[in-house]
Amino acid sequence: QVQLVESGGGLVQAGGSLRLSCAASGRTLSIYTMGWFRQAPGKEREFVACIRKNGSTYSADSVKGRFTISRDNAKNTVYLQMNSLKPEDTAIYYCAAKESIGPAAVQNLYDYWGQGTQVTVSS
Repeated sequence: QVQLVESGGGLVQAGGSLRLSCAASGRTLSIYTMGWFRQAPGKEREFVACIRKNGSTYSADSVKGRFTISRDNAKNTVYLQMNSLKPEDTAIYYCAAKESIGPAAVQNLYDYWGQGTQVTVSS
């Protein structure tokens, strides 16, 4: 089992920045990909970004150039640095982990999920 705990959400003005953290514990060696997803009010949860075991990253077009995913292997922690935030980035952000190799943007393939952290961007 893997446990994921997110932190770092909050309220920020448009144009501002936030850094989300996701601390993993348990069977972390089994994780191949760590990802971030988000769910805005009244919308379906969507893929944001991911980082694979080999360090490669992939992000959604909507956040490219603004969000950066990274990790600290020593701390078993993944980060999402969010810059130039927009009101449409307002959502609950979820950290997820999967053990299998495969499409990283497909949320149904993820095995473990955090509880989510709220990000609110005011205009």
